[in-house]
Parts: sequence; structure tokens; C-alpha cells
Amino acid sequence: MFGTMRASDACKNNRIHAIGGIENQLLSKGKAGKATHMEPASHTSSCVAKLVDPPIKPLFKPVDYVETLAEIHEELESAEEHEKSGLYLEQSFLFRGLGELKLMRRSLRSAYQHAVTSHERIVYASWLKYERRGEELDNKPLCDNRKAEFLRTATVSSCTFQPVDVCTRMPDADIHLEGCLMSRVSEDAVVFHIDGEQVYCNRQKMASLSSPFHAMLNGCFTESRTSDIEFSGNGISAPGLRLVEKFSKTGRLEQTTPNVVMEVLAFANRFFCEKMRDACDNYLAAMVHSLQDATVLIESGLVENAQALIAACLQVFLHELPGSLQVPQVARLFYDAEWRDKLRLAGHSSFALYSLLSHVAMEEDSSSDLSANLLEQMRGYAVSDRQKSLVLHQLGCVMLAKKHYAEAQELLLGAAQFGHAYSLAGVARVKYKCGQRQAAFTEATAIISGYKQCGWMFQERSLYCTGNEKLLDLDKATELDPTLPYPYKYRAALLMHEQKVPEAIVEINRILGFKVTPDCLELRIYFCLAIQDYAGAVRDLRALLTLDPSYAMYSGRVSATQLLELLSQHVDQWTKADCWMQLYDRWSSVDDIGSLAVVHQMLESDPGKGLLFFRQSLLLLRLNCPKAAMRSLRLAREHANSEHERLVYEGWILYDTGHRQEALLKAEESIALQRSFEAFFLKAYALADTSLDESSSAKVVELLEEALKCPSDGLRKGQALNNLGSVYVDCEKFELAADCYVSALKIRHTRAHQGLARVHFLQGDRKSAYEEMTKLIEKACNNATAYEKRSEYCDRDTIMADLNMVTQIDPLRTYPYRYRAAVAMDNHKEEEAIAELSKALAFKADLHVLHLRAAFYECTGDVPSALRDCRAALSVDPNHQDSLELRSRVHSRL
Repeated sequence: MFGTMRASDACKNNRIHAIGGIENQLLSKGKAGKATHMEPASHTSSCVAKLVDPPIKPLFKPVDYVETLAEIHEELESAEEHEKSGLYLEQSFLFRGLGELKLMRRSLRSAYQHAVTSHERIVYASWLKYERRGEELDNKPLCDNRKAEFLRTATVSSCTFQPVDVCTRMPDADIHLEGCLMSRVSEDAVVFHIDGEQVYCNRQKMASLSSPFHAMLNGCFTESRTSDIEFSGNGISAPGLRLVEKFSKTGRLEQTTPNVVMEVLAFANRFFCEKMRDACDNYLAAMVHSLQDATVLIESGLVENAQALIAACLQVFLHELPGSLQVPQVARLFYDAEWRDKLRLAGHSSFALYSLLSHVAMEEDSSSDLSANLLEQMRGYAVSDRQKSLVLHQLGCVMLAKKHYAEAQELLLGAAQFGHAYSLAGVARVKYKCGQRQAAFTEATAIISGYKQCGWMFQERSLYCTGNEKLLDLDKATELDPTLPYPYKYRAALLMHEQKVPEAIVEINRILGFKVTPDCLELRIYFCLAIQDYAGAVRDLRALLTLDPSYAMYSGRVSATQLLELLSQHVDQWTKADCWMQLYDRWSSVDDIGSLAVVHQMLESDPGKGLLFFRQSLLLLRLNCPKAAMRSLRLAREHANSEHERLVYEGWILYDTGHRQEALLKAEESIALQRSFEAFFLKAYALADTSLDESSSAKVVELLEEALKCPSDGLRKGQALNNLGSVYVDCEKFELAADCYVSALKIRHTRAHQGLARVHFLQGDRKSAYEEMTKLIEKACNNATAYEKRSEYCDRDTIMADLNMVTQIDPLRTYPYRYRAAVAMDNHKEEEAIAELSKALAFKADLHVLHLRAAFYECTGDVPSALRDCRAALSVDPNHQDSLELRSRVHSRL
């Protein structure tokens, strides 16, 4: 990111002298905070020099991800069942590299569904749990009451017991068999003597435990001819043998301490008592409830090769990630040679396991020895070229972070040899770090000339050149991939250096308009300070702290909270009433960042308000910040003022994690306790998303009308009216829909202009529809959607202007690309049409764009390319009917 911006760093303009004073006040207080992507400031270097180079990410990033997706899909079509989970894992690596986290999770779920061993099921279930951390209620899966994976294969029915705490050390009780003082008249009676204690047993029952026991007690050995057997020194105590005696009669283990059961397990292994061994294994496995339990028992389990116990302990270790890796005894199991081999022999080592562990370790600290050690183990299990390229690349990234440049270069070159061209960017970076700037430039140029051009290639080369060449490369990077933040940040910093602060703000706003990140907000804060726009700086600080409450600025030396406290003294103080007015203004002008800032301020004075956290979550979802939104939603639940309110927030958590029916149940529970706007709204929203038939539409209307009868503020009622209007439109009740939209506009729900425009259009009034959307464009700060919708009502000559504006404001919206491609195709410009779609696919794996390009390839007779895009589209959505039909059609033409 951008470093400390003193007046001497940026420009000698009187307007920005305030920065130095503010910075000095903050640094004089100086609290340690979370480090950001900022380097220490110097008084002589320019602000441009303080931008930190974009990292080489430890991700799987093929140059042509569409081709790779298609390859994996084709392999899945012919793969054996035991091979499929590994292929879905590779697919998840690719989706993670693309930033498509929902698709990545779906691939992991597919890997779990196709797992054929209990080990695989444990690993993939744990990985999914790790990915959805923060999305569970009371630390339990939202809708998953299934037993632990290892219990699927454990035969626990043979053990009747009440497990005790593994970590409780109970004294061994004196256990005496009933009638132990009675004379043993039966010829089957036998007495084992252990360290001065006597254990009375039934000879034939004990003999039935295993062949060795049978031979000892009924064969030609001395023990078969005596009723008194000295058994000391055989690795079992008297209490342990009494437990064995009980098991020989009942086939069940009685309740006792873990130490005794572990002793019996070792004894069972020594004397090949398989049923008793399994019973002990299952008994101990069922006693593993916590990380402490697993840590105590795992080593004994590995020594005795207790499959169920090892699986239970491994499951706990993986479920407790990342914390479990911070426990030395646990981490050692995965990289220490002795214990690692025991895990392997027990069938609990795999590429998937070490992929998960190394991923977690790198997220915690990508330069740690633990990350390197785990990746080395992962390397040993890599089989396919994709697996090998990923692990070599990741290990190279770790070595780069550790400044082990020679090792990093060797590893990254190895990854490139397996086809991972992105690793060559790491090779260039290594050369640059070693002072070989020209060699790095040459390496980056070779990547550009040797492969299909991608945005990251030009971004990488820009690091090794200066002046106009650098800007040309950065502009090309943005053209090919407008989602890369670094080019915007560099251009903005350069404008700042040239004393063009307003222009710098405009430049950074280009990416903040569609991709809100803490580092870009931080940069805009510095720009606001440069022109003494303290209100703007406070606004962005509040938004930043909503995204990351522990964020630190000024090279990590000052917390953002400290800066907010200082700057708040330089802005107007708002009352609660002022805050609500400001929130209405910003909400109605579709200023989501501004609204977020107001809610943050309201929470300062009323931190126990669950409703405010709920609003915060809605805004964060609009800004495409799902993790932060989920955190706010959980805070809303924690601060709910009543049980019925808490149920509503739990319903939204369930809804946002894909559990629609469960969300409906929560809404109904809430309504049963108390009728409220939010409960009816949740139920209507979830119902509308689960069913689209006529009867359900009538029910949604009824629910929304009930919601509107309940107390709430205008912001939420405006949303309900807007939703009600949409249902009426779907039912072709246009007059009722128009009434809803007009009522919503009266309470300043600006987005209702879009619904009203739709009503006008469906009634044949295109001109009024266009005018309605123009009003929305004029009022909304974030108006990419408005331009896109207005294009539907434009004259043919002006459609392109609106769609080009959409792409300029928010390049992630793919409809404009599809429309422009369709127009080109209609004009018989096939190459131009395909090129337009390829622009969007360069940075976004969009189902509809992939399907459309496949259809265009079919039209041009390029059947292999059509089939490739069909397979890629089906990787994104395996059930997409149009792509399934197209795949079948083009496949038949091969």
C-alpha cells in the first residue's frame, strides 16, 4: 500500500501541510497495530516510491483457466470413482485462484461427496468447516447434526459405557470379582497372578479371545495344565486384565479410565485379540471430544495403529484449525519423520490432507517454517502435473517470503516446467529482489511474448520499468484485467506526487466503485487528508473499520481507530437524529460507503443495537463483502434485544449460507413469538426464493402486506414496497405494482425508480421508462445498474453508450459484453464477437458468457472450442440445461 504521506513526500502545497501535523500527533502516541501493506515513510522519497509491490500469490493461476477447467471436466467424465475427489480438489484450487470462493466451496463439497475413504471424508468435511468458519451458530454446524466421520466405520455398538474425561486421572478402583473368595471348583477356572494380585478368569472364555490365548490355555504349553499362571511382565496390570476378563465373558467393555483401556488395547495387539482391539479402539475414539483429548491420545493411537482413535483425533485437529497447528505436539505429527510415517501407515496421509494444512499455515504466516515443512510433505504426495505445479509454486512463494531466493527460483522454475506460467512472474521477482532489474524485465517480457496475454503479466513487467513505459504497461494491465488494484493505486499515487489530488481521488474511485478493499480506502483517506477533507477521511475510516476493525495505518504504526479519534475532533458532531437524517440521505442516494460510515457512527453511541448491525450487514452485501457481512450479522444476533429478534437474525444467517427452508422455520418461530416487520419480511424473502408458483406468489404478497402493517422505519418499508411491486409485476398486476413503487419513492427508496420504469415499459411506454431510469442515474452514487437497465429502454443508437458506461463504472457486470458480442455476431463479425466475450472471461468465470461463446464457436464451425467452453460452463454450473444440450450437440459432431 501507500506509505506515510508527509508534505515533503508528496508535494509542497500549503493545502496538505495538515498531514504532517496529524501524523506527528498520531505517531507520538504510537500504538502497535496490525501491519498493513505499507512501507516506512522517508522524508525524501516520493509518495509513488512507497507503494508496495503486488505479491506473488500462492495460488493456482493457469494462463488459460477455461482450457484447464475443460480438461478437468473431461477427466471427470471418464474417471474412476476413487479418482474424482482429487480432480474436484484440483478444480477447487483453480476457482480459488480466480477468486470464485462460492464455486471453490462447491468443488470441495463435490470432493467430499465422491470421497471413498473415511480419511478423505474427514479431510474434505474439515476443509469445508474451515472455509465456513464464522457462519455457524454456537460453534455448531447450522444444519448438520451428523455424527463424526469416523463413527461411520466405528463399531461402537459393542461398547456400553459412559465415557469419562480423557484428561481426568482417576485412581484405579479396587475391583473384585463376585465370589472371588469362593473356592473355584470348575475345571475352567484359572487364576492369573500379576505383581502380587490375583485375577480369576474362565479358561475357555479367555481362550476364545485369540489363537495365541487358545494355544496357551488349551494347547501343549505349561499354562494349559495349571490353574495358576504367573502373568507379570506381559505389559498389563491387574485392573487391565480384570477388564479383559469381563470382555471375555460379555464382549463389552465396562466403564473405566482411558489409561486402562489403552493398556488393554496394547495387550490386545500383542496377543492378536482382534475383537477386543476394535472395542478398545472404538471406546477411546468416542472419548475424543476436545483438542486436549486428541493431543493426549493421538500418539498412543499411532503406536497401536488404532484406526478409529487416529481418525477421531485427526478429525478434532482439523476441525480446530487454525488453532490446532499452534500446538507444538500437533504440528509435529505432520512433519516429524517418525510420527509422519506412522500416520502414513495408518492410512491418514494424503495430498488433500497436506493441501489443507499448508493452506491454513500460509494464511496464518506465509513465511513460517511450518508452512515450508507442510508444503514439503504435500510435495511428496503430488501426482498430477497440476498438483506438482501448485505445490512447487506455493513452496517457491514461501521461500520468496523467507528471502531464500536461490531456493525460490529453483522451485518456481520447477512449477513453470509443469505448465504453471504464473510462477515465471515469481522468477522475475526473485531476480529483481537480487538486484537484477534488467534480467527481471527481460523475464517478464518473455512471459508476455510466450503466452496468451493476461493483465498480471503487464503488471509484473511494470515493476521493472519507469516513466511512460511503466504507465503503458499498467494501462494495458487494467485493460486486460480491470480488477487488479495495483495499477489504480500507482496512477493515483503518481497524480498525488504531481500535486493533482482531486484527480488522484478520481482515479482511486474508479476501483472503489466496484471493488471496495481496505487498502484502497486507506489510500483515499490520505488523499482526503491532503486537501484537508476531514469529513471524507472520517467517512472512509469508518467504512474501513467496518471491513476490518483491527486495521492499522502509517506502515502499521497507528491503528485506524486512533486516527478516527483524532480526526473526529475536526468534523461536526452529529446527534442521533442527525445520524438518522444522514443515513436517509445516503441510503436514498445509493451511497453505500457513506451509509456504512453513518451506521458505524451510530453504533459508537448505541453498540447494543442489533438492528444497526443488521443494516450494516445489508450494506456490506451490496458492496460484495460477504465475510464482513456475516460478521455483522452474527453481531446483530449477539446484540438482539429479544428472542424473536434473535430468531430473525439466525434466519438470515441460515438464508445467506444456503439453508432456505431452515430460514423459513426461523421466521415462523419468530412470528409465533411476536409479529414483526423483519420476521414477515424474512419469511416473504425466503419463500420467494424457494418457490415461484402462483400460490406462493400470493403468499409472498400476503406476507409483505403483513410486514408493512408492523412498525418499522421508512428505509425498510421502502424495501418491502419495492419487493411487493416486483411480485405484482411478475403476476402482471401493473397498476398495483406502480402504486407500490410510487409509495416507495415517497419515502425516498430511490431504487423504486427501476421497478416503476419496468412497469412503464411493460405497459408499452418506453419513453417514460427511459425517463424513470434517468432519474435513478441522476440520484444514485452507484449507478452502474441504472445505466444497464436504462439501456433496455434506449433507442438502438444510444444503447451502446449506456452499456459502455456500465463497463467503465463496473467492469464486472457481464451483460454489456454479451450484448456487444451479440450485436457483432448479428453483423457477421464473428471474430469481434468472440473477442468481446473473451475480454470478460479474462477476469471473470461467468456461466452465461462461457455458454454464449460456446454457441458462437459452434456457429463458426469450431467444434473443439465450443466443446471446451461447454465443459468449462458445466464446471461452473453442472446443471445448466442449455450448456448440457449444447455439449451433447457439439460432442456428436466430433
